[in-house]
Amino acid sequence: MPRLVLSALLCALLLSAPPPASAQLFGPLPQPTIQDVEPGVDHTARDAELPPELRRTSVFYRTEYPPGTVIVNTAERLLYLVRGNNVALRYGVGVGRDGFQWGGTHRITRKAEWPDWTPPREMIERQPYLPRWMAGGPGNPLGARALYIGTTVYRIHGTNAPETIGHAVSSGCFRLVNDDIIDLYERVPVGAKVVVQHR
Repeated sequence: MPRLVLSALLCALLLSAPPPASAQLFGPLPQPTIQDVEPGVDHTARDAELPPELRRTSVFYRTEYPPGTVIVNTAERLLYLVRGNNVALRYGVGVGRDGFQWGGTHRITRKAEWPDWTPPREMIERQPYLPRWMAGGPGNPLGARALYIGTTVYRIHGTNAPETIGHAVSSGCFRLVNDDIIDLYERVPVGAKVVVQHR
């Protein structure tokens, strides 16, 4: 009899306990590794604080991809522009937070200078306080330039928040400091291959 009572108590405790995080279908959004800057706030003067390992530099880089290929390594939080002869330009990037990271091979389909920002419907659903449209400019989250990736909603773009470079903070786009996205924009044509390596 005591064994039966003990079993009943254990069962009641288990049923009353909250389910593990993996079993929760509707929980809080995955948290970024750093707080993002609000749209309209211009922190671009903080570019100077970027650590050396996230600054644009030429590096030894062995790959089978041809020159002109853009490779984003989300685990390293680095972007490489293949130059050939085992050399690439390396840029520090901010990547998607957990739950918003992805991989695959695409092409650059469009480029824009000081692009306007229209948050995708999915982003508005998650963050209803966001503006529905914002003109291009220093406080715009897309920064100075944007390279649009395939038919996805994702872009490689600048940022009004350089302190987020090297962090997992976005909803899937890749951000560079404005000086770096301007440099990349000049080097990468429409049609260039983009390889996103996730993990």
